[in-house]
Amino acid sequence: MTTRRDDTLDSDGEETPPAVDAASESPAAGTSRKRPKPGERRVQILQTLAGMLEQPGSERVTTAALAARLGVSEAALYRHFASKAQMFEGLIEFIETSFFSLANQISEREPSGVQQARKVVTMLLQFGERNPGMARVMVGDALVFEHDRLVMRMSQFFDRVESQLKQSLRVAGDASGSVMATVDANAVASVLTSFSVGRLQRYARSDFKRPPTEHLDAALNLILA
Repeated sequence: MTTRRDDTLDSDGEETPPAVDAASESPAAGTSRKRPKPGERRVQILQTLAGMLEQPGSERVTTAALAARLGVSEAALYRHFASKAQMFEGLIEFIETSFFSLANQISEREPSGVQQARKVVTMLLQFGERNPGMARVMVGDALVFEHDRLVMRMSQFFDRVESQLKQSLRVAGDASGSVMATVDANAVASVLTSFSVGRLQRYARSDFKRPPTEHLDAALNLILA
C-alpha cells in the first residue's frame, strides 16, 4: 500500500511510522479519471477504506458506501477482493508489515533493551496516531460487525508485540545481571502492551481527540523505571 512520510528519519535516526495516503481516495468532481493500472485499483480500495474509517463517529463501512466513494459498482470491488473481510485483511497486513519491519530495525540498531522497548511502544503509538483509521482496526472497533478471524488476527498482532517487548526487556535484564530477568521482562512487557492498547482505544473512542502519544515520555518513565 502506498504511504506518505513527513520525514524519513526521526531525530534519533529511526525510521518514522508510515501513514496511509488517502488524500486521493476519490477523484475531484468533473475531472476525467484514467483507468487504473493492474494492482492500482486494489491499493486505491484499501486507501479509501482506511480514509472512511478515519471519519469521527463513523459507523460500519458498507461495500455500497465504499463503492460510491470510489465511483464504481460493488461488483467492481469484488473483482479485486473476494469479500469485505479480505479488504480488512489487506489493512491488517499493512499494519503488520509496517510495524514489524520498523520494530526489527529498532532491535538491530539499539543496543539497550530498555530503549528498544521504549522506541517500539513509541513507534506503535505514533503509527496509530498518524493512521486513525488503522487505529480503529487495531483496537477492533472497526471489526465489531466483521468476521471473527479479523479480531483474532489483531489479537495475535498484539501477542507478537508483547513477545518482541519481552525479548528486548530480557536483554536489559541479562545486562543488569538480574536473576529475575525473565519474570520481570514478562510482567513489564504485559503492562506496556496493555498500556499501548488502552492508549489506542482512547484515541479511537474520543473521535481522535486524545492522541495516544499524550504525555508519553512521562508514562514510559513510570513503567520502565
